[in-house]
Order: sequence, then C-alpha cells, then structure tokens
Amino acid sequence: MSILSPGFLWLLLPLGIFFFYREKKLMETVHLLILICIVLALSRPVFIGGVEETPIEGQSYIVALDVSYSMRAKDVKPDRYTFAKKTIEALLKENAADNIMLMAFTSNPLLLSPPTTDHRIIAMALQSLNPDYILTKGTSLKKLFDKVASMQEGEKNLLLITDGGEEHNIGMLAEQIRKSEIHLTLLVLGTKEGMTLEKPDGSLLKDGEGQLIVSRINPMLETLASETGGTYVSVASTPEATAAHLYRILKSQADSAERKMKKQRRTTELYQIPLLFAVLLFLLLHTRAAAFLAIGLAFLGIHAEASILDAYRLNRAYHSYRAGDFNTSKAYLDRVHTSSLQHRFALGNIYYKEGAYAKALKVYASIRSTSPQIKQKLYYNMANCYARKKAYEKAKRYYTKVLQLGKDEDATANLKLVVLLADKQSKMRGMAHPKSQNSGASKSEAQEKEDTKRRNEDVQSSGSGGGGEQSRHKQKQEKHKLLPDHKAAQHPLSSKVYELINKGYIHETHPW
Repeated sequence: MSILSPGFLWLLLPLGIFFFYREKKLMETVHLLILICIVLALSRPVFIGGVEETPIEGQSYIVALDVSYSMRAKDVKPDRYTFAKKTIEALLKENAADNIMLMAFTSNPLLLSPPTTDHRIIAMALQSLNPDYILTKGTSLKKLFDKVASMQEGEKNLLLITDGGEEHNIGMLAEQIRKSEIHLTLLVLGTKEGMTLEKPDGSLLKDGEGQLIVSRINPMLETLASETGGTYVSVASTPEATAAHLYRILKSQADSAERKMKKQRRTTELYQIPLLFAVLLFLLLHTRAAAFLAIGLAFLGIHAEASILDAYRLNRAYHSYRAGDFNTSKAYLDRVHTSSLQHRFALGNIYYKEGAYAKALKVYASIRSTSPQIKQKLYYNMANCYARKKAYEKAKRYYTKVLQLGKDEDATANLKLVVLLADKQSKMRGMAHPKSQNSGASKSEAQEKEDTKRRNEDVQSSGSGGGGEQSRHKQKQEKHKLLPDHKAAQHPLSSKVYELINKGYIHETHPW
C-alpha cells in the first residue's frame, strides 16, 4: 500500500495531540475520529498494482541543453543557463503527451533522461544537474549530432538550446544533419555583443594570455539552421513566453501526431474506506435513524469492498508468485470473486510453472482480448505449453501467430527449435507407422481450428463487468511472469555523470 498525498498526514499531528489532552467526552472523541478519517481519506491511500500501457497522442523530441561554462553569461537575465532551464520546465508543462528525451552537452554529450511522457522524471533530472560541477568550457556540436544520429529513433526532432559552438565548418555540420535526417530547431541564448564571464570568486575569466573572455552568439548558427531547413529562434522576454513560442513552432512542424504507449502504475484507490467510516460515525452521532442508515450504507459499500478485496488478493497472489510460493498464490487467486485478465493470466502461469500444461492451456483459451500485445503474449504462452507437451506442430503454429503480430526474439528462437523437433518427431513416426492417420487426429485438428477461431474473437472475457481490473485489459503481460512492482527511487545525478560530461576537459585545445 502507498500514500499518494502524504502531506495531509501532517494534520494528524495536532489531532493526535488534541486527542490525548481532550476532555473524556464521547461527543468530542467521535468528532476527533471523524476528522482523523477525513485526513486519511485526503491522503489518498492506494494499492499499487503492476505497470499498464495507455495509448496517447503525442510527438517525440530530443531536447539538448548546452551546459558549458559560457552559459553562465548574464546577457540573458538572470543568466543563460537559468533562462534555458526555466524555458525547458515551462515547455514540459505545455503538453504532457509529448515524448521527450533530455540531453546535456559540452565537449561531450550525455543522456540525462531517456524518452518518456512522464515529464516529472525529466524535471527532476534537470533540477539535479548542477552547473557548478561542470568545468568544460568548449561546446562541440559535431559530437552532439553524432550522438543523436546514433540513436534508434524514428524521427529525430532536435531542439538545440545553446549559445554557440567550437566548429566553424558549416558545410560539414549541415551535411551531418541532412545525412542523419535530424530536424533542427535552434533556441539561441545570448547577444552578438557578448558578455564577460564571472568566476566563483567574482573575478572575470581570462584566457591564457591574460585577455578577458567574452562569450558571444556564434553567427554560424543562423546559417546552419537556414541551410538544413531548420528553425532559428531567439529568446523572448520571459522563459514562459519563449516556451510558448517554441511549442507553437514545434507543433506546426509536426506532420501528424504519433500514437504512443504511456507506461504507468496501476493503482486502486482506498480513500472510500476512511470516508465511509467518517460518514457512518457522523450519522450515528447526529441521526435518530442511525441503525437504518448504517444498514443502507453497508449495502452500498458491499460492491466497493469486494472490488478492494479482489485487488488486495490479486496483489498478494502476484507477490507470492514472484517468491515462488505457487500454492499460496493459487489460494489468493481462488478467493478473487471477479475474474479479470490479470487473474486468468496469473492462474495460467501458475499451472505452467507446476507442469500442468493442459490446465494452463484451458485457462489461456478462456482469455479474450482486442489488444495485439496481449494476444501475442497469450499465443506465446500457449505455444510453450504445446512445446512442453511435445505437440510440436501446434507449438509451431502458435509461435507463427506470435510473429505475425510483431517481432519477438524469444518466439523466433523457439520456433527454430520446435521446427527441428517436429521434423525429427515426424521422421520417427514415419518409420514406425508409415501410413498412420486416424480420425482422432483429424478431429483434434478440427477442434484446434475451432479453438483458434474462438480465441480470435475480439470480445472481452466473461466477468469483465466487475472489479475495475478487466477495464484495463490492454495491460502488457510478461511471459510466464507476473508484473513487477518495483519502487522507483529517484536519486540526484552522481559524480559519474559529471565525470562523463567533463570528459576531455584537461585536453581542451580551443575551449572558446
């Protein structure tokens, strides 16, 4: 169990103090209990389930932030780096559906956040980046473009936030961008006049000859954007206005929205329980017909309570399964009142682990889904069952169905194996019974075709009307595994990150 809004729990502190120093009167005690129940409901207790995928419409972008020393110049208030950081934060709030990757670069690029629609992760990575630990003064656009080109992304929409770069060979960079099919949008920070740079002690930064270093916008950036069909953007008056302008440009450049799958934890809300207790206590205290009201509310809460208990039992079944305690897991599943997709997958997986392949096949055959991903996992599990039963022809058929729905390395490897085993089995049977083919086999094949036809029906399984679990039947299922429930702890960037960013710092030859 977890708490989604733990901040409300601080309200329990004064209530607890007042509870111990109250006058011992029934009325005050009950009122305090009502307030405690309301606070618990506001804190939103939940059961944490597995990970589910939800389709959303959005675009994919790579945001590359220049974090070199020159970004500390204050010709853009309060300074270039802070302005860029606030612009990215504002851009993340514009559309939660966008799939965004965050990179930092100086002389070397570094991935800070992989592509995700969970913009809180990107914001945390951005907040944990401390420019004081970055010593590199140079900016290599060539290495950044090389890194972006090496990524396995479909469309490489690059939002580059920088004040310049070391390279002056525009033709080489432009050719690199065109060859890598990078769609470039440049947000340039700074002024043509430039600005001196302050060191931490307040003195101005100088080069090796004792001359003041002035950081200016590299004039070749505008030419680079023009030659590659990109967009050159100057900063607006505020980060928010700059982000809004960037958002309009990025959306206008997009040909069509892509359908993405957003992964998120499945949760079951439990706030109804303390809220129900609070209502009952209030009515019992202030209503004459308290007994009749309590009975009526109890009937209204039966369905919600059953749903909560089912979620709890399914959660415990998953936990026991991962621990290898299949008997306990099966016992919890037997107590689930409303059958769901997760319930049936879990039961089928337990039978498979126990070697009861016929029972596992029967459970898998009862599952209905319109999701290609779930059908793919279902066919894979059924193929494994047939392979274990040495029914290699049937296993071959179902591995083929898996690959028809999408690429799967495990299914490909298993298919190659069962093809060899099926050929070997066929030769052995041919030697023993060269003309054997009875009506029983034909009947088996006909029955198998009928089962396949029923499984391909795009309808939900029986029992989909209750519990709330079956409404998320498109959740991705693991192959003979129950969905993990990791607690994702967030950590600040480690010293290794800054080491990678500052790689090559000592050997910089043209830092400005």
